Amino acid sequence: MRIVVLAGGIGGARFLRGLRAAAPDADVTVVGNTGDDIYLFGLKVCPDLDTVMYTLGGGINEEQGWGRRDETFVVKEELAAYGVEPTWFGLGDRDFATHIVRTQMLDAGYPLSQITEALCDRWEPGVRLLPMTDDRVETHVVVEDEKGRRAIHFQEWWVKLRASLPALAITPVGAPEAKPAPGVLEAVEEADFVLFPPSNPVVSVGTILAVPGIRDALLAKTVVGVSPIIGGAPVRGMADACLTAIGVETSAAGVAGFYGPELVNGWLVAPEDAPHFASPGLEPMTVRAHPLLMSDPEATRALARAAVDLALELA
Repeated sequence: MRIVVLAGGIGGARFLRGLRAAAPDADVTVVGNTGDDIYLFGLKVCPDLDTVMYTLGGGINEEQGWGRRDETFVVKEELAAYGVEPTWFGLGDRDFATHIVRTQMLDAGYPLSQITEALCDRWEPGVRLLPMTDDRVETHVVVEDEKGRRAIHFQEWWVKLRASLPALAITPVGAPEAKPAPGVLEAVEEADFVLFPPSNPVVSVGTILAVPGIRDALLAKTVVGVSPIIGGAPVRGMADACLTAIGVETSAAGVAGFYGPELVNGWLVAPEDAPHFASPGLEPMTVRAHPLLMSDPEATRALARAAVDLALELA
């Protein structure tokens, strides 16, 4: 099987680990979100790409779901002692090495797709990991506080403010002018089907879809998605704050409608949501109930297998 997965950070990475166990012989290409990317301390940081790479490569901090295991923060502490901002985004010492290598290669003229491939040579994630684009895209959030209405980087809103200020708008700056990274459209064209894991539908999967050409390519494929919402609440993180910002109900049906039945053919929802799933206008999307919590490796494998089985059925 040839499978393409559009992935954000923690939820996408853990789903991919289950997919590798559920379909060990499959040829999997992961198109990673780069809208969360940010320059910190002069270094290019790609949180979602790195989370996928570390998780599948065995280097992730399992408790956090992000960052390196056995991490230390000496450099972070020294930067803070010098008064260097920002102090709210913590990079570990091991993690710094990845960003240094990436930035050096960018400065040498290599595109992000080639750099990601080079980094994966070390981690051997067992999938082909592609950034959604080699072009610079950054998600910005419009907020209003005592300083007035202003746009801030998504990471400041998400990490520093914990989405405590309502988002008036969420915009992937640079996406309309971006081009899919080499190999992205080809992978979609050759795929037997495409999966949307339970990643943030607005700032992860939605940002990937904002790159011209990607959504159009997916319209010709069988696409199965996994709801990131259980019982009206996000499985993890603050996806509800993102959905509210764009006027979408925080529900399995709301996210399904956001993607649209013309794009998503199959939709996995939690058993408790299935009896209440309102689908007017969502036909002919096929909705199936399955436990969605990735609470352990077996549950994660079973969820990924259910997505694969539904995709094969619909294809």
